[in-house]
Amino acid sequence: MKMTARIAAITVTAGIAGMAALAMVAPAVADTITHSSVLAAIGGPAGDGQGNGNGNGNGNGQGNGNGQGAGTGADQGAGAELAITAAQGTLTDTQRSTLAALAQDEQLARDLYTAFADRYELTVFDRIATTEQRHLDAIRALMERYGVADPTEGQSAGHFTDPAVQATYDRLLTEGAESQTAAAEVGKQVEQLDIDDLQRALTGLSAPDAQQVYTSLVTASRQHLTAFDRWA
Repeated sequence: MKMTARIAAITVTAGIAGMAALAMVAPAVADTITHSSVLAAIGGPAGDGQGNGNGNGNGNGQGNGNGQGAGTGADQGAGAELAITAAQGTLTDTQRSTLAALAQDEQLARDLYTAFADRYELTVFDRIATTEQRHLDAIRALMERYGVADPTEGQSAGHFTDPAVQATYDRLLTEGAESQTAAAEVGKQVEQLDIDDLQRALTGLSAPDAQQVYTSLVTASRQHLTAFDRWA
């Protein structure tokens, strides 16, 4: 009986010690989880991101692990359509022509990036090309609202109704074919041209829905410019 009582006492003492140790470790574990969550939230620029990581662990009292991750951000909300929520207004004849021209700008960007995505392994081209299609869809929605003929309708990739746009596309495609870095430089050129065209289009514009779309596209183009700048 005395021996049984001693064993029970030892067991209880060990259990209390183990709980105390767990209490000491728990805050550290909680802190690790919180820190990891914060890193996940701020670990990359807003937009499309990719990450690759590998980890290995071996137990039996000892553990070793290695992990690596890399990611790039291309665009905010690339997976979502650009919803037009602002009211329709009125456009002058010049603004209607500008709207049609912006559609060709978006087609040019989409077609160039798609061509570069087929040539190079850099995923930013494919991701931004997908976003440019959504931008073109938003411009097309405006053209439908205002009864503006769509110059990109029925046009295959790399073909444009405006000879000047066609010449620009052909020149930039040739420049980007030299190397992946050259293609990223072309991307920078295209996004800067888009920003300039959109800002000019916003001047004197009163239609709320067009203002909404153009302003959103300026923001997106600036993000694209930053993404391409990392690879140029």
